[in-house]
Amino acid sequence: MKIALLGKGKTGSKVLENKIHQIFAFDSKNPPTFERLETFDVIISFLPGDAFKSYIPLLVETKLPVVIGSTGLEWPANLDQTLKDRKLSWIYATNFSLGVAVVKQMLNKLSHAQNFFPNHKTSIHEIHHTHKKDAPSGTALSMEEWMHEKCSITSERTADVIGFHELTFDTGYEKIKLSHEALDRKLFADGAIWAAEYLFKNKNPGLNSFQEIIERTL
Repeated sequence: MKIALLGKGKTGSKVLENKIHQIFAFDSKNPPTFERLETFDVIISFLPGDAFKSYIPLLVETKLPVVIGSTGLEWPANLDQTLKDRKLSWIYATNFSLGVAVVKQMLNKLSHAQNFFPNHKTSIHEIHHTHKKDAPSGTALSMEEWMHEKCSITSERTADVIGFHELTFDTGYEKIKLSHEALDRKLFADGAIWAAEYLFKNKNPGLNSFQEIIERTL
């Protein structure tokens, strides 16, 4: 499988370490074009959100499957329908960790306990490296969404922390805590490559959530 990689930063560089597939990286000094992209099978993006958003028209034009690990962007309102109309399959995630997919299942279960604790408070604390621009992180916002309620979210940027998220469910008399810590960015790269392999074999028109795809295959 030939993979076009957009962005070779901290996580993109880990994608390049894969020895199974042919991977070629594009960046600001070597920008992608329609003619160059159409020779690939799948596109993976770990560009910053704004940069990725500027490439959306080009990526739609290529008609290739796209895996998006870019964060800190708002999706165009009509993108999902545009992809479905053109029978294009994209997968996105704020976190390509397969472990976070398991966390989602746990939080969905915990969210059902809210009615037992009418005075509970839910908070999320996330820590990332100092170069991460968006705050709160996309994963923290996803965790809030999975809890189906408004959470108090705090962010910390320090050293070269890859990613730490902890959710606290405080009932007033007890606390339930669930945390996830990324130890190596390779886990994000491996998750994105898994998604690329999935799209190479399967058609899922539209803008698909990585979490939802994982749930279908569990």
